[in-house]
Amino acid sequence: MALTRRISSSIPHYFGFAERSFKSYKLPGGPSSSSSLTHGIHVFHCPDQVGIVAKLSECIASRGGNILGADIFVPEKKNVFYSRNEFLFDPVKWPREQMDEDFLNLSKLFSATRSVVRVPDLDPKFKIGILASKQDHCLVDLLHRWQEGRLPVEITCVISNHERGPNTHVIRFLERNNIPYHYLNTTKENKREGEILELVLDTDFLVLARYMQILSGNFLRTYGKDVINIHHGLLPSFKGGNPSKQAFDAGVKLIGATSHFVTEELDSGPIIEQMVERVSHRDNLESFVQKSENLERQCLAKAMRSYCELRVLPYEENRTVVF
Repeated sequence: MALTRRISSSIPHYFGFAERSFKSYKLPGGPSSSSSLTHGIHVFHCPDQVGIVAKLSECIASRGGNILGADIFVPEKKNVFYSRNEFLFDPVKWPREQMDEDFLNLSKLFSATRSVVRVPDLDPKFKIGILASKQDHCLVDLLHRWQEGRLPVEITCVISNHERGPNTHVIRFLERNNIPYHYLNTTKENKREGEILELVLDTDFLVLARYMQILSGNFLRTYGKDVINIHHGLLPSFKGGNPSKQAFDAGVKLIGATSHFVTEELDSGPIIEQMVERVSHRDNLESFVQKSENLERQCLAKAMRSYCELRVLPYEENRTVVF
């Protein structure tokens, strides 16, 4: 059983960033009214020892920062420490370059495996490429969330092995928003991976929005950055064509969706997010499919947001810590 240490925040909805975006806050009245406070996030992964929390807190406080909330995870009988801090600071008093240096010093002090700091108001948004096949539901959902400002990313391109006509909803949307669309016809012999790599060189991570192609180990190694995938969960599992129809005909009572990192082993990468929903004899095939697709949309979007908010850390060989 894992031991979880937690410091609670007095700020409401700390764990609900979908409802509260990162904004700058101005101090009310008086001589401080010209100061603008900004949110920062810091994640830390290092061997466990006494004093880590104290040093992290001291680092932020010594620069005039204020910790709004912190999550800490120390697995039982394992010499490893994980933390995620959200804090408020004045970028004039604590410049971004100085912040990087301060956290780097802490990283060296504790021999950290990972120390990442992000200031959403100041740092560039994550650049992503989206890969999709014929099904539109996840792709369209991500595009609309992006347009509404609910996904803190910059979409550099959409790549598909399915050709969409010039007057389709997706193409019209992409054209209005100046997002390139690349159609690459794939075959079993040629997955066009070299061309895909050229198109996504400048991205920070990739999203497979129901991309019905297997990325090779060579592609993953060459790309060298994270790839996030979504797939359905129909219990029991159904292989082959039209799995939703198979599951419906079998009368399953529970469906779900899993978002995970892509590895060489098919659909076996570390899990970021999972969602489930019950179905019943009252569902017809149409409502069954709608429920399944809705879970996939929600699950993928939540996984992406968690990733962008630095909530996801690798744990052991094939697991994740998700704060």
